[in-house]
Amino acid sequence: MKKFTLHLKTTSIVAFSTFLLAFTDPDSIEQYVGSLQKSFTDHYDFSQESDHIKRYELNITNNGFCRYKRYFSNGKTEYFSFKLAKFKDMDYSGSNASGKLYLHTKGDDVIVQTYKDRGGDVDSMATQIVIPLKNVEAEDLNLIKDNLLKICSNQNP
Repeated sequence: MKKFTLHLKTTSIVAFSTFLLAFTDPDSIEQYVGSLQKSFTDHYDFSQESDHIKRYELNITNNGFCRYKRYFSNGKTEYFSFKLAKFKDMDYSGSNASGKLYLHTKGDDVIVQTYKDRGGDVDSMATQIVIPLKNVEAEDLNLIKDNLLKICSNQNP
């Protein structure tokens, strides 16, 4: 009888643990967003654009947007934004020391806005965002792509 009770307790504990694990999210979207934001912050290469750019903002939001804003020395501002669910693929052009990351979307999903431009303010759509990076290894690029794909899959169940 003791053997049966022990077996019943063990089975109950295993079943209850399995039940609890079925409802846990091992990695939340906030973790992917945080990791992606850290990668972009650590590897952003301001020196590629420092002759023209006064400052920049590059943010990945918890509600699934990539927002990139560049402020030029002449007063012009460029703003790029896309929903990460629209991410399709990425390419990297350059070396480990310095290069450009191309984030491609499924269509014309990137909002492009310019302010205070000599040609006037422009609103348009694009298929990619180009982000200058430095000191980036293949593992870093793989991590960026994995996080983008995980965020994208969480937003498109």
